[in-house]
Amino acid sequence: MSSKKPIYCPICGHTLTEREEGGRLRPACDNCGYVHFVNPVPGVGMLIEMDGGVVLIKRGHAPHEGEWTLPSGFVEADESAEEAAIREALEETGLQTEIIELAAINSFPEGPPVSGIMIFYRMRPVGGQLLAGDDAVEARVFQPEELPLLPFRTHREMIAEWLETLDEVGGKVPKRQPPDIQIRLAEADDIDQILGLLALIPHNRQLTDKEWAAVRIRVLESPLVEVYVAEVRDPLPIIVGCVGLSIVRGLTEGAGVLNDMAVLPRYQRRGVGAELLEGVMRRAAELNLNTLWVNSRRANDQARAFLAKLGFQRDDMMLLKIG
Repeated sequence: MSSKKPIYCPICGHTLTEREEGGRLRPACDNCGYVHFVNPVPGVGMLIEMDGGVVLIKRGHAPHEGEWTLPSGFVEADESAEEAAIREALEETGLQTEIIELAAINSFPEGPPVSGIMIFYRMRPVGGQLLAGDDAVEARVFQPEELPLLPFRTHREMIAEWLETLDEVGGKVPKRQPPDIQIRLAEADDIDQILGLLALIPHNRQLTDKEWAAVRIRVLESPLVEVYVAEVRDPLPIIVGCVGLSIVRGLTEGAGVLNDMAVLPRYQRRGVGAELLEGVMRRAAELNLNTLWVNSRRANDQARAFLAKLGFQRDDMMLLKIG
């Protein structure tokens, strides 16, 4: 989830140093003035409606080799996003398509492999034959009730949105009310979705690959950290939020530390955060924890106001930051 920093200036070849530009430390050249900006890469995702369902392709390469996803790809420098969508659809599915509408715009700062912006289009076939190509090894139409869980977060959110609006596009199932949220303890099979959520937290985007590997181990194995997830069925089970509870036992009292709460963008402001925190507070009561702490320095103003409404308040706490 991290990106490697360049060492040498692409303009003059001198070794790059670091300096603050635009509020961030960035690789820069003291010789010619070049500054290396890391910008998101634009990509397109194609939701091709066909025979009452949607076309998915089975990936032939990493990441997520052998798993089903929406057809997708990156926009070339000499084409528009619309042209890229039509080209990628033909390359991966063998279908000549036309765009019905712009369906959604999402971002994936977490990668993989790099930070990007995904532009989704609803499309329909106008020719060709459904046949896998390019980096797809299989292509087929999935009906709404048989869709698998897609590995890419942005694809999951797009499919969930499409399923909610099937009645508007002549689909087979009626539009549903906002799904019920289930709060549960994380399981081993949830790890990839949890890491994807954690990568949405701006503070976490500076973690190295080695540090992400340590996070994975803590989620799966640490007896002192419990991770809770918010899951909805939309109709597929999708993890839409998570929060970590670290348990601290002193000699005379116990406490819990809340950290790394994240909610998928599409499900924010829909009560997911409140459900997560209420679930953790119930767990804290079961464990007889006297106090719950939260690192408000990593929260924005909206999050601080939300925590205050739940009863969290600033109190005396001395902090020693090591490293």
